[in-house]
Amino acid sequence: MHVRPATASDAAAVHDIYAPVVAGTAISFEDDPPTVEEIRRRIVNTLPTHPWLVCERDGDGGDGEGGEGIVGYAYAGPHRSRDAYRWSVDVSVYVAEDERGAGVGRTLYESLFALLVEQGFVTAYAGIAQPNETSVGLHESLGFEPVGVYESVGYKRGAWRDVGWWAKRLREPPAEPTPPVGVETVRVKVGEERFQELLATGHTS
Repeated sequence: MHVRPATASDAAAVHDIYAPVVAGTAISFEDDPPTVEEIRRRIVNTLPTHPWLVCERDGDGGDGEGGEGIVGYAYAGPHRSRDAYRWSVDVSVYVAEDERGAGVGRTLYESLFALLVEQGFVTAYAGIAQPNETSVGLHESLGFEPVGVYESVGYKRGAWRDVGWWAKRLREPPAEPTPPVGVETVRVKVGEERFQELLATGHTS
């Protein structure tokens, strides 16, 4: 597998993975699948401050043009908007239906976490609509621990839904933290070779 930063041209491939989740499950709390253009906007708006990664099978679309061969994606975003939360992120991962159970989610997350640590983030949170034993199992296998439940917080597909929250400590909280930096700042700081090593953290054959 090959993990790389997403680009705007990946929007259609990301849409193809995400739209069935929105339309056919309660995993996402969106009622209607976002358009390709909306996905493109989300990718572009996320990348300056947080990672958005895609995973491709080796030999498929690895030039980063057009999104061919993408089998999953993961991204991070702010946990809350106020300044004191800036060291915390929410994370999500989505995998193409025919690739689930093949290690794609783990691969993406491990690479994502490596970048988040280099950026200076401290804790990652994942909100999981219940029930979802597969997602819970993945997150707990990667070191997430349950921290609480929002009971009946959303209504979708004819039922009220709980959302469980899990947390993963990315690094020890520093006594005097400096604000996290953007992905491109990390890329410049560590150099291209090290940056590619970070992206390869979760790679499997």
